[in-house]
Amino acid sequence: MKPPRLIAIGRLKAGPEAALFAQYNARLRPPFAVTELPEAQGSAGEIRRREGAALLGALPEAAFAVALDLGGVAPESEALAALAARWEATGRPLCFLIGGAEGLDPTVLARADHRLSLGPLTWPHFLVRGLLAEQWYRVQAIRTGHPYHRAWRPG
Repeated sequence: MKPPRLIAIGRLKAGPEAALFAQYNARLRPPFAVTELPEAQGSAGEIRRREGAALLGALPEAAFAVALDLGGVAPESEALAALAARWEATGRPLCFLIGGAEGLDPTVLARADHRLSLGPLTWPHFLVRGLLAEQWYRVQAIRTGHPYHRAWRPG
């Protein structure tokens, strides 16, 4: 299986965000292949446009693109595992797109095959990498029957 790609704006520096991502990415089989793109300068709109162009430029043409976006679908973990199976069944390279502090340009959202939200809270874009890696590890655990994921919820 080809590793999923994580294409993100900004270079993750040493610190708790990088440690969180590294911890979960090391557990993934296969781990995310990461492409980091520089943060753009200018007005908010210009930053989104420039970063959007960079994200789309780094995206393989045939890729199944999943944009991490606050306005996207926020599935429960079991539903995300089912989505992952469908995405992988397309046979297309799976790529997750994470924008910078200004968010994703509309051109990126238009190109995305799926818009995924990690919930209604706004997360710093560097922290999103660790959250995504943990959820992808959880997806793998669900799909393999590993006990990491506990489906029960208190009543």
